[in-house]
Amino acid sequence: MARHDATLLADGFEDAVLGVVHRCGQVPVVVYDRAECLLILQRRDGMSYADAEEHFSFNVEGAWVGQGTPAFLERLTLAEIEERMNE
Repeated sequence: MARHDATLLADGFEDAVLGVVHRCGQVPVVVYDRAECLLILQRRDGMSYADAEEHFSFNVEGAWVGQGTPAFLERLTLAEIEERMNE
């Protein structure tokens, strides 16, 4: 992760940046499209989907490096969110 003030970037995923998330009392964090990150790993590194998912989950999404740690958006409809909440 690259440091820029308190907001951090996930190296190698520049093409997946969606923007910045602001929350009350928190430093702004860069938000990435999770699906696009997985595609980058598949295209750039020749990973299968399963390998990209495992690598990303552990090494990128699972890397907490402080308040400026990036966020990774999984695009879901409201119905999909509600369904997951009821599982």
